[in-house]
Amino acid sequence: MTVDGDLVARLRAAGCVFAGDEARLLLGEAASPSELAALLARRESGEPLEQVLGWVEFCGRRVHVAPGVFVPRRRTEWLVSCAAAVTPAGAVLVELCCGVGAVARVLGEATRCRELHAADIDPIAVACAKRNLDSVGGEVWCGDLYDALPGRLRGRIDVLVANAPYVPSSDVSSMPREAREHEPLHALDGGSDGVDVQRRIASAAGDWLSPRGHLLVETSGRQGPLTVAAFRAGGLAARVERDEELDATVVIGSHL
Repeated sequence: MTVDGDLVARLRAAGCVFAGDEARLLLGEAASPSELAALLARRESGEPLEQVLGWVEFCGRRVHVAPGVFVPRRRTEWLVSCAAAVTPAGAVLVELCCGVGAVARVLGEATRCRELHAADIDPIAVACAKRNLDSVGGEVWCGDLYDALPGRLRGRIDVLVANAPYVPSSDVSSMPREAREHEPLHALDGGSDGVDVQRRIASAAGDWLSPRGHLLVETSGRQGPLTVAAFRAGGLAARVERDEELDATVVIGSHL
């Protein structure tokens, strides 16, 4: 197969809009014709390209992913930018709902944090996160939100970030097939109005943040007002930061 031959044609027939680009990436990843055939078959079946390749580009870095995990989106780079802007030197930094730990990985490289932690409920994602955070000395925990964290972090977290699910349950069925069939539902479904997990994070954040700590949560333009309300109900001041180019929204909270 050549880049402009059968490979591109088969990818295009499978519905891949950027078939040429995908063909080059698959060719670059495959060590043999048989491996290329296996990767192509996975992509033709609808598996996300990033899971097929085993990595996703995020903030200019290759981040390890595995089949069945949530694939970091480019819009989440705005969460990284917002978090970096409020992270002081020597900070204790935590990512909840970390998935593969992409946000924590980049922040660990970009800031001079003293401690770096990440947590997720999904053991497959946690395994990926451990691999991604190994180079920056991060610790990864498996469990449900704050229950996963060691108690010694209570009241000491300077920056707490989360890309918790924020798609309303009724909207999950209209998401792209790649997400619906190949990413875990718990990473997509945010409950009836999309902010169930965000409410849980915000309601307990005050107990875990340091006196000058910040909570940053990715949300959508549509869910933004509900996210702000969740922060305020949890006793936090809240403001919204928006990036139109990325279509990205982040709510930042702090102690009143």
